[in-house]
Amino acid sequence: MVKMDDVARLAGVSTSTVSHVLNGTRKVSPATVKAVEAAVQALGYIPNTLARSLARSTTNTIGVAISALTNQYFSETVHAIETECAKHGIMMLFVDTHDDPEQELRVIKALHHRRVDGILLAPTTGSERRALEYLQANEIPTVLVDRLVEKGFDQVGVENHDSTQSLVAHLIEHGHRRIGFIAGRSGFSTSDERVAGYRAALEAAGLAFAPVLLVQGESSSEPARVATRQLLALVEPPTAIVAANNLMTLGAMHALRDAKIAVPEQMALVGFDDFDWADFFVPRLTVIAQPVKALGERAVQLLLRRIEAPDSETLSVRLAPTLRIRNSCGCL
Repeated sequence: MVKMDDVARLAGVSTSTVSHVLNGTRKVSPATVKAVEAAVQALGYIPNTLARSLARSTTNTIGVAISALTNQYFSETVHAIETECAKHGIMMLFVDTHDDPEQELRVIKALHHRRVDGILLAPTTGSERRALEYLQANEIPTVLVDRLVEKGFDQVGVENHDSTQSLVAHLIEHGHRRIGFIAGRSGFSTSDERVAGYRAALEAAGLAFAPVLLVQGESSSEPARVATRQLLALVEPPTAIVAANNLMTLGAMHALRDAKIAVPEQMALVGFDDFDWADFFVPRLTVIAQPVKALGERAVQLLLRRIEAPDSETLSVRLAPTLRIRNSCGCL
């Protein structure tokens, strides 16, 4: 069995220098790093990460608690998190919360009992916030992802208000005055902020807010399909519809297709979230694209910072999304 002493001997350095190179615990010259890495590769040395973790009372493992199975956005976020973890030599344990408060608490407790070094969480709705209280009471390093709270946690999410306002303003620039909005599940910060952005765009354009044009899509496809039918059944239906996430955009598209309403000729349709097929639909979908890769990377980086410096001040990071104008809004 190859030992660290063997690596040190081949590289012509001390065993402690090999340890510093492998663990990143001290600055070492590039030439020395290259020599150690060459020796590691030549000998096939495998560092004893478990022993190092026990010595530091860490496991080099983080928990990720997100409802991801039914939404491509969260699936891509988890993939970005896993990719960033791999860069730091960290294992990721993923558990789906199913956006259920009871399941969320069970998941958090299970991850804690498995001695993860920290947790990334996209919190679900619910006034009790028992999972968040558990995390704080047990002083577990935590970063909230996508759905943010008022204070008390490191968190990273997308700027929702202004980006939604710009999406609605784009429709107003096309001459639309009755714009329907399919909102996500109430209680999520993302849903509330996007509704606020919709209303801000109307106010900035001098348009009155009509409650009948704001319908609930529950952040899912089928409820959004029903909500779209509700908008189409109005005495004075909208001429444009905004769907506040990718699943609800699909639900709206289904309802418009069922009603044989052409997009954008008879109804403009735009959405929040880009996805793989948005650029291949006919018409191509105008959307707000979230920086999923950057979101996952920043979440891991914030968590590592919290693990290393548990007493540091909390940070709340907002990442800017991108308005991708295609055809479904009426643009050529």
